[in-house]
Amino acid sequence: MKKSLKDTKICLVGSSGGHLTHLYMLKPTWSQMKRFWVTFDKEDANSILEGEKVYHCYFPTNRNIKNLIRNTKLARKVLKEEKPDIIISSGAAVAVPFFWLGKLHGAKTIYIEVFDRIDKPTLTGKLVYPVTDKFIVQWEEMKKVYKKAENFGSIF
Repeated sequence: MKKSLKDTKICLVGSSGGHLTHLYMLKPTWSQMKRFWVTFDKEDANSILEGEKVYHCYFPTNRNIKNLIRNTKLARKVLKEEKPDIIISSGAAVAVPFFWLGKLHGAKTIYIEVFDRIDKPTLTGKLVYPVTDKFIVQWEEMKKVYKKAENFGSIF
């Protein structure tokens, strides 16, 4: 039996700044769902997510093996405890362990490639693409880069 929208649990995972803003702009989609966030413990993230359930991940994440390991351990713990139905991200690197481990836990994954990528993939996009159930791009040109992508246009 399919869960109702309000019984669906969603994990929104992303770096602070623009990635988090992308996810927050989807509020009409996630606002009725049970949810939790995974992001950096930074002033902008804490401000926008005040009152939300948040797990703070380790940063910097880009090409940082130590924090990749730490965030993988965090993902294992959080996913086991929370058991989300859906994991959604627009990047960056913190999404990688959550997507790969999330698939092992049976979660559906949705990735939104960032707006400023018109014809070249991000490293995170390339790393999560194999385990992403719905890969969304914001430019038609990106469908040449990611063959199974869907162009939803700009979310701005």
